[in-house]
Amino acid sequence: PYISYSESDRVDIILTNPPFGGREEDGIESNFPAHFRTRETADLFLALFIRLLKTGGRADIVLPDGSLFGEGVKTRLKEHLLQECNLHTIVRLPNSVFRPYASIGTNLLFFEKGQPTQDIWFYEHRVPEGQKSYSMTRPIRVEHLQDCVDWWGGRERQGREETELAWRVTIDEIKARDYNLDFKNPHIV
Repeated sequence: PYISYSESDRVDIILTNPPFGGREEDGIESNFPAHFRTRETADLFLALFIRLLKTGGRADIVLPDGSLFGEGVKTRLKEHLLQECNLHTIVRLPNSVFRPYASIGTNLLFFEKGQPTQDIWFYEHRVPEGQKSYSMTRPIRVEHLQDCVDWWGGRERQGREETELAWRVTIDEIKARDYNLDFKNPHIV
C-alpha cells in the first residue's frame, strides 16, 4: 500500500516508462489515499513515484497526453506534483514514438522533489527531417534527441532560451488553466 512506503524506502532517482492505458484490478486503488484513488495505471504510478522520491531526488517519467490534460484525480495528482516537486521540463514527443504498439501522444516529464514548481519549460521533439514518422523499422534514436540535449543547459539547465521548439509556462498560467499541462507549441499556427 501507498502509505507503507517509509523514509527508508525512498530513492534518489526514478527513470521509467510505466504502463499506461491500462486499468488495475478491483481493490488496488484502495491502497492509495482517497483523493488519488483511480484504477488508471499511469495515475497510480505517478502518485507512487512522488511518494518514493527522496527530497532532492530526480525523476524522468514517460506519460501519455491524457495525464497532462485529464481532470478529477489527474488534476489532484498534477497539483500535488507541482506542490511537492519542481516539474522543470516536459518534452513533447510525436505520436509515432511507440508505433506500432500505440499511436498516442506521449511526454517525458522531468522533476525534482523538494521545491514547488515555478515554471515549466516545454520542448517539442520532432521526427527527423526526411522521415514521416517513427516506426518499428525507423525508431527514435539517441542522436535524434541531440537538439534537445544541446538546448537543455547541463545539469543546472542554464542558458535555456525560447526557440521555435522550446517555450516556458509559469505556475500562474498553469493554475489559471486548473492544472491543465497540455500546452501546445505557441510558435506554431
